[in-house]
Amino acid sequence: MTTILANIEGPDLLIILGIIVLLFGSSQLPKLARSLGQASKEFKKGVSNEGNDEGGGTGANDKKS
Repeated sequence: MTTILANIEGPDLLIILGIIVLLFGSSQLPKLARSLGQASKEFKKGVSNEGNDEGGGTGANDKKS
């Protein structure tokens, strides 16, 4: 069973991108991309910190100032 997102090809992607430009406007797209990048970076940092927190709490990151 395949998902809908797996079947998106070139022309479909161009139509979706065109709709996004119409909805948000070309001036808002850099801000939107920047916020998505920051959210992705924070999510990855949170996931990696979650694995470190299970180690027993003896790491250097556990110090509170």
